[in-house]
Amino acid sequence: MAIEPYRRLLQLPGVRTLLLVGLLARIPATATAMALTLHVAPASGLDMGFAAAGVVGMASTIGMAVGSPLSGRFVDRYGMRPVLLTTTLAQALFWGTAWLMPYWVLVVASGLAGLLALPVFSVIRQSLTAMVPVEQRRVGFSFDSMSVELSYMAGPALAVLGSTILGSTWTMAVIAVGMTGSGVALLILNPPVRSAAEQREAAVAVSRRSWFTPAFVALLGTTAAATFVLTATELSLVATMEHTGALQWVALAVPIWCVYSLAGGFIYGGLPRGFSPLFLVGAMGVLTIPVALLAHDWRLVVLALVPAGLFCAPSLTSTVDVLSRWVPARARGEAMGFHGTALLIGGAASAPIAGAIIDSAGPAWAFAMAGGVGAGMVLLALPFWRRRGQSGATAEEELVQEGVPA
Repeated sequence: MAIEPYRRLLQLPGVRTLLLVGLLARIPATATAMALTLHVAPASGLDMGFAAAGVVGMASTIGMAVGSPLSGRFVDRYGMRPVLLTTTLAQALFWGTAWLMPYWVLVVASGLAGLLALPVFSVIRQSLTAMVPVEQRRVGFSFDSMSVELSYMAGPALAVLGSTILGSTWTMAVIAVGMTGSGVALLILNPPVRSAAEQREAAVAVSRRSWFTPAFVALLGTTAAATFVLTATELSLVATMEHTGALQWVALAVPIWCVYSLAGGFIYGGLPRGFSPLFLVGAMGVLTIPVALLAHDWRLVVLALVPAGLFCAPSLTSTVDVLSRWVPARARGEAMGFHGTALLIGGAASAPIAGAIIDSAGPAWAFAMAGGVGAGMVLLALPFWRRRGQSGATAEEELVQEGVPA
């Protein structure tokens, strides 16, 4: 495990600042779902049920799933600043007034706010692709995945803390300030979305048909499978602790699981070569299945999650890395948007399915289901991956280069 690749990455012009801004800008973005839930939930702002809170969350998720590729397409066509200005104003308006809204107005407004979500995740990744040479991108995306993990560890926890101490109204006001500050910081930074060499290329429109191929859809399916496994695993872990009367230890167990992912991401970035997303997501799925055998004791579950946990960040890193090489520079924003949509769909589909299995059969079967879906999606994607027809390396060559036999 070498730290030298990270040192070289951080010496690249502008990369250190971009990664720092990305880390800080994602914290308010990761706090939004929890803040909305706690604002609608019982004994809080609107004092309604968790089902009602789920509807608000669903509206926001649908809006983000639709809006992510649209904002990326606008970035490709018009540049980053017009998109950042529009979405920053939209987020400031929503979060500055959401606490005043009646329930059904909040549902509609949440969907619109999701549609105009600040594209901080995709923008950072697109800019990293432009600023980092191809041979260092895996290190850059590994560092970025670790930053995302830290943001998700901080954002929801701060939303809970703020809602508990300050109340949901003030928490939303803080998020409004944070989202506005994130947008302004990115506007001032204005990182490039294409490298200098890509900027010199002829400004010819790229047909979506040239890159939105069956193999690209398979990549999106693999990406969705990764977040499906992660979301189901988290729910199953919490359910295991609830069933064994140890719910008070959730605040310790979930961060420990996140540390596994951080360690895996750090190790993966320091390796001499990467691996195919099919191998990494498939391995994460297969290694999650045996956790079901230990679901009677949450402490054993936390230990058993070490192998699969080490594959979390590398799995997501590899999907972005492959996307950056498959998609032309002039369509990269839209492609990153579709990647974000796939992440959302995987998590959104996983929660109700895992919840239903936990309620009917217990958390052990949910662990097994999560791992089975991850491995099964990889098997479905493999034929399309191998048949990918595109200039440059064939799919088989890429698999070999990434450490997976073709």
